[in-house]
Amino acid sequence: MNKVLENKSILVTGGAGFIGSNLIEFLLEHNNNVVCMDNFSTGKRENISEFIGNRNFKLFEGDIRNYTDCQKAAEGVDYVFHQAALGSVPRSINDPMTTTDVNIGGFVKMLFASKEAGVKRFVYAASSSTYGDHPDLPKTEEKIGKPLSPYAITKFADELYADNFSKIYGIETIGLRYFNVFGKRQDPHGAYAAVIPLFIKQLINHEQPIINGDGKHSRDFTYIKNVIQANVLAAVTDNESAVNQVYNVAYGENNNLNQLVAILKENLSKYDIEIKSVQAAYGSERPGDVKHSLASVEKAKKLLAYHPEYSLTSGLEEAIDWYWNNL
Repeated sequence: MNKVLENKSILVTGGAGFIGSNLIEFLLEHNNNVVCMDNFSTGKRENISEFIGNRNFKLFEGDIRNYTDCQKAAEGVDYVFHQAALGSVPRSINDPMTTTDVNIGGFVKMLFASKEAGVKRFVYAASSSTYGDHPDLPKTEEKIGKPLSPYAITKFADELYADNFSKIYGIETIGLRYFNVFGKRQDPHGAYAAVIPLFIKQLINHEQPIINGDGKHSRDFTYIKNVIQANVLAAVTDNESAVNQVYNVAYGENNNLNQLVAILKENLSKYDIEIKSVQAAYGSERPGDVKHSLASVEKAKKLLAYHPEYSLTSGLEEAIDWYWNNL
């Protein structure tokens, strides 16, 4: 990555979450002043504990659903990386009202506060769930189907608001449709844990990972460092045609869940040979799940100069080492 973001004032919403905390770590390493906004509904204080005491880091405990909090957080900021959201398709099915309140209501408040504060650019987390029932593979940004969950609807609505605000108010926005991000600090606990940290935890404990369906559902698993690269490039690009756009952020390769378990077992057995003999169990399919997901990253390569460096295998080597030493 040739261009870096240095000596800027940056707000990361949801900064105590998995992606947000990794982003903050990178930004602090490059001498930026970083404000972390989080209400700790899903974020973890331990994710940002190592930044406390850094003179370039400030924690602002606030809620994106509170417009006054958004105004305070955005004051004097050059860039906003909006990561705050309630993730998880199952969570949104169980509680669509809160998901909508946070992911749409909070998004609009944060976006408008950023516009009012004169923020240079608003880079936000979009989602591959937006592709919904569209059958084409690989997924290209221009072709989407009907969303399959309340969560997916909220993330698509965010894209519409961002596009509308850029036209009406002139604020620069870039949306990044994340595809199944994984890496250090991703929470393996709780009812809505993502599949990779959950399976890692289960295998380390010699428990059977439970695969929803027959294991042939496939995903474009994307390592966190690829995501950080995309966020930084979105903030620093001076390509006018790249702004006010939405991009896929992925590796551009998919693996099914059976393959994922095999790769996890192979890597984890280097630490504990007994993990090789742990077998997966199979359960029912989850409502709202997309069957297959594979991204085209050609648009991001062309307009943002995005070049993902980590495949599923190389990313897991780093991630598993972290989990083994931190679980």
